[in-house]
Amino acid sequence: MNWKSKWKLGKAYLSYLTWTKLTNICLLYMSFYWSRFTKKPKIKGLPTAMSIEPTTGCNLRCPECPSGLRSFTRPRGMLEKSSYQKIIQESAHHLSYLHLYFQGEPFLHPDFLDLVSYADKRKIFTATSTNAHYLNEKTVSKVVSSGLKQLIVSVDGATQTVYERYRIGGNLSRVKSGIQSLIEERKAQNSGYPQVIFQFLVTGENEHEIPKIKELARELEVDELQLKTAQIYDYENGSDLIPSDLRFSRYLPLKNGKWKLKKEIKDKCWRMWQGAVVTWDGDMVPCCFDKDASHVMGNLIKQNLDQVWKNRLYNQFRQQLLSDRSQIEICKNCSE
Repeated sequence: MNWKSKWKLGKAYLSYLTWTKLTNICLLYMSFYWSRFTKKPKIKGLPTAMSIEPTTGCNLRCPECPSGLRSFTRPRGMLEKSSYQKIIQESAHHLSYLHLYFQGEPFLHPDFLDLVSYADKRKIFTATSTNAHYLNEKTVSKVVSSGLKQLIVSVDGATQTVYERYRIGGNLSRVKSGIQSLIEERKAQNSGYPQVIFQFLVTGENEHEIPKIKELARELEVDELQLKTAQIYDYENGSDLIPSDLRFSRYLPLKNGKWKLKKEIKDKCWRMWQGAVVTWDGDMVPCCFDKDASHVMGNLIKQNLDQVWKNRLYNQFRQQLLSDRSQIEICKNCSE
């Protein structure tokens, strides 16, 4: 990230902080380190970060994504506006970062930009992730004026041939056109937001295009290019999606032909104290690796956030993390 982009995002984030939010962050940090020291979960404060899922629907069919594969075992649907407003109202005093995304393409939600504005008006830093197929001359003005601070765009190829190998059904020209329109509109409105982040999932099929994607990012004047490691579901037996340049891989080869996770799974995870993920129907799950919501801690439509965040089920999960995290299935493919 260049320093200008970093400064703008930092400025936006800090401008929305309050003494209440800062105190809450300090309480979470103290709880986390005390829990690590004692090996017993202690939680003070409420989530400072949260991901909320606008929809499970998606226009693409990416091969390592439940939305793309249409392979969810949990219910699929669209976030109700009233449910979202309840969650934000309960969170506004302590929530400092909101990622309006979990699975699916958020711009498929008909009121997506209203969701963004609702949070922004309550001084919550907002971000989203998108495949950018719904950015066009009609929508970019609303995107810039919505208050959205960070737009993460998934672009996994610098040419259509490579791009569509992973983003199946995608159109790179449409993505580039949308980004151009957004950045032109941002300039027209004399706004620095949203900051546009290109996210390039490095795989064995696109790693040769890294120089080209860097060139494309410069050409489109995006604010940052992130080269991200790809999550592979059945990585143990290897995959064509694992890049040959292991700097961009989450996995390492073993002598017996199998593969292992590069990072050691340690008995800690700041995410379990920092924030949570909320599905379109209100279920609260521990993190973004729980794509099928196999660890539902409660429901924020039916219960208050404070009740769920500090309940027995959540603390049992945190206790397992502190005792032996390797036994938790969703942690076995984690990059944390």
